[in-house]
Amino acid sequence: MKRVVKRATVRPRATDPVGAYARAVVAGKIVAGRLVVLACKRHLADLKRKGLEWRPEAARRAIDFFRVMLVLEDGQPFELLPFQQFIVGSVFGWYSADGGRRFRTAYIETGKGSGKTPTAAGVGLHGLIADGEPAPEVYSAAVTRDQAKIAFLDAKRMVDANEELKELVTPQVLSLTIPAKSATFRPVSSEHRGLDGLRPHIGLIDELHEHPTGLVVDKIRAGIKRRKNALIFEITNSGWDRTSVCWQHHEYSVKVLEGRSENDRWFAYVCQLDDGDEWTDESVWEKANPGMRYGLPPIKYLREQVAEAQGMPSKENIVRRLNFCQWTEQSERWLEMAEYDACPADPIPAVAGRPCMAGLDAASTNDLTAFACAFQGEDGAVEVLVRFWIPERSLDAQGSGRSVADRLRLAEWARQGWITTTSGDTTDYDQVERDILETLEAYELRRLSFDRWNVTQLVTHLIDALGEERVVAFPQTLAAMSAPTKELERLIRDHALRAGGNPVLRWMASNVALQYGPNEAVKPDKTKSGEKIDGIVALIMAVDGWMRWAGEGESVWDQRAAAGEEVLPCL
Repeated sequence: MKRVVKRATVRPRATDPVGAYARAVVAGKIVAGRLVVLACKRHLADLKRKGLEWRPEAARRAIDFFRVMLVLEDGQPFELLPFQQFIVGSVFGWYSADGGRRFRTAYIETGKGSGKTPTAAGVGLHGLIADGEPAPEVYSAAVTRDQAKIAFLDAKRMVDANEELKELVTPQVLSLTIPAKSATFRPVSSEHRGLDGLRPHIGLIDELHEHPTGLVVDKIRAGIKRRKNALIFEITNSGWDRTSVCWQHHEYSVKVLEGRSENDRWFAYVCQLDDGDEWTDESVWEKANPGMRYGLPPIKYLREQVAEAQGMPSKENIVRRLNFCQWTEQSERWLEMAEYDACPADPIPAVAGRPCMAGLDAASTNDLTAFACAFQGEDGAVEVLVRFWIPERSLDAQGSGRSVADRLRLAEWARQGWITTTSGDTTDYDQVERDILETLEAYELRRLSFDRWNVTQLVTHLIDALGEERVVAFPQTLAAMSAPTKELERLIRDHALRAGGNPVLRWMASNVALQYGPNEAVKPDKTKSGEKIDGIVALIMAVDGWMRWAGEGESVWDQRAAAGEEVLPCL
């Protein structure tokens, strides 16, 4: 049964909660980072400026709209926390000399779990219902339809939870409408060409750090010019790509807050740790998580994230970005190479008939091809045999795009037998095929996973020789690669990877940079890695084979799970 939320009598509140928060931050009564302090100082200074008008009653109306009309998923009224009151009150309470609202863009960057998306959904509903705008159009806009639907579905749930709102608003699968006002709220994305011809009153841009380009923001911005009180409300975590639209807006927000750029139309609330703060120091966590003292997010969750990240380099980057608002460089290394070097370098024993899982990452025509065989060793270790091929000409030609140092390094490894050269300008896949089949003759192949790119003929021949049930395509997606990537990292961290001292594989491990995705998914990113990583990609696919194995006998991961150990899930 739906919870009926009736219009309530507004209980007395601070006359000006926005000003109260700003004064508390500036006075040091609330833990806040330098940029939040600057945002609060800006608010207090602007109260004395001519040409700007602060209307505390308008700010309070917007804040009270959340508490009186909106309900969170737990069934409680949406009582905005002080920092949320500052944000919502600021965007709806400041006006310009022309009588219109002051802010046209609001950039909000806080830690994960700070309630950004529900707040954005509430801002959208206020624009739809309570803003006095004729025929308001509200859009939750993103690159993908699924991302755009997140804030919209939060808004839809809030409407569904309030019988009074349901009488006013007509909820449909992908829209909220008020026919009598010609008002609409819906998700739009660049996937379905849904961004053209819009005239938004409120544009909600969720997870700006995930936008590869400024297309979505530019399309929404182009449509607001005819609206006097239009607002683009951008919410985000910190990112890594310093060429992205999110970084541009982050940097511009910093300039506005520091007074290096004057823009009375731009509101910025940027949480981050300050220079010199340690992300492991609990006393500074509130700077990036302004709702932490109210359990948003719970401090237990942050402690768990930090504990995991301290022993896991790839996790560290994610935690620092998402939970503590530290922009990290994508080029930061995946691994601590000291951990890799601590793995045994003994030669891999050649035992005939050993069950193996394999991975194949083929090169472009003039580059490295990698083939990895993974065997289960003693005590949960994984032993790997990795082979590489490269066209002979690419070691000599300056047109290969490699530095002289890299060409000399690869040529030396070829002389030492770690890389096999093939004749001509391009990879000789016939030779690769022969070498792979010769290698596998000694072992019991259970699965060979391959990347579809550039291997059509080679894979066709391998399927004919080995059987299609054993040679399978492996999608190079975050969903597919995340679990085996994390498992390989764990093996290295536990010194349970035995690669026979292969210097090419070590070099590639040192080159890996990660791509990050939703729900802490990770995978190697070839475009961002400093140099070649093909051997690591092939090895990840081989590790995935053991994680999935359900044939005769249990894998070491099955055995660990049965013993009650925490094991990364198979996909």
